[in-house]
Amino acid sequence: MNAIKETHFNFPGQTGYYKGKVRDVYTIDNKYLAMVVSDRISAFDVVLPEAIPYKGQVLNQIAARFLEATSDIVPNWVLSVPDPSVTIGRICEPFKVEMVIRGYLAGHAAREYAAGRRQVCGEALPEGLKENDILPEPIITPTTKASVGHDEDISKEDILAKGIVTAADYAQLETYTKALFKRGTEIAARQGLILVDTKYEFGKVDGVIYLIDEIHTPDSSRYFYKEGYEERQQSGEAQKQLSKEFVRKWLIENGFQGKDGQEVPAMTPEIVESISDRYIELYEQITGAKFEKPDNQDVIERVKGAIIQELRLPKFKILLDE
Repeated sequence: MNAIKETHFNFPGQTGYYKGKVRDVYTIDNKYLAMVVSDRISAFDVVLPEAIPYKGQVLNQIAARFLEATSDIVPNWVLSVPDPSVTIGRICEPFKVEMVIRGYLAGHAAREYAAGRRQVCGEALPEGLKENDILPEPIITPTTKASVGHDEDISKEDILAKGIVTAADYAQLETYTKALFKRGTEIAARQGLILVDTKYEFGKVDGVIYLIDEIHTPDSSRYFYKEGYEERQQSGEAQKQLSKEFVRKWLIENGFQGKDGQEVPAMTPEIVESISDRYIELYEQITGAKFEKPDNQDVIERVKGAIIQELRLPKFKILLDE
């Protein structure tokens, strides 16, 4: 299918290029970032071999909606969304931590708890919890932001002790994180979902903190269906969820957790299609809108053309030649 596995553009005015796990990021005139959200998919910090059709569009469009819906809480990096798979925004100096916030015992925190640990990133967890139980109150469990390899759990105390973030900035990041999670929880509830956990990334420019990257997408968040949640918890059933956790579970069941010597299992067309369907399902569930698949034009050329056309607009003040 016409998926975006990778891009190799060379735009007029381009001053840099970075290929992340799932994003291709072009620096323009040292002022702007043109971010192409590819259809690559990662799990356990490993990019899987097959691209997932429409995944990038789902992530980009959900993020755009939530960034707009939270712009009264914290300013964000976005200036325009010229294509379903593209966002253009201001360059910020990113903080070297990801602000993970959890309202329920799920995913990584549940695995730590099952292993007998009662602290995650310095946050104490009470005894007697079951997987997917609601926590007494949301907890922030930061991770380091690794440019290569695995992100690592880190406590607030270590972040401050190592000078990774100043005390004043970290206090502001905590405030923003809690307010964003509250807003995301409210929006999810209106759509019949529970926002279980998520992560936020922040950057700074000219002394102002901005929300950057994506928010409340299936790559950065975990959702449960609200209907039937209590009954499933009481009976010990697995929760019906919309997140990337099902990909991780499929990998674990097939002997892969990103450890040395392990090989990614074969991704059949059926597996790829099922993952694509799950991403579209989340988009429609959380937004309440029908997912619109673009026509069958060359997606790479479409993306390139959209970026060039957008950068010609007066607001970017860049002269781009053919």
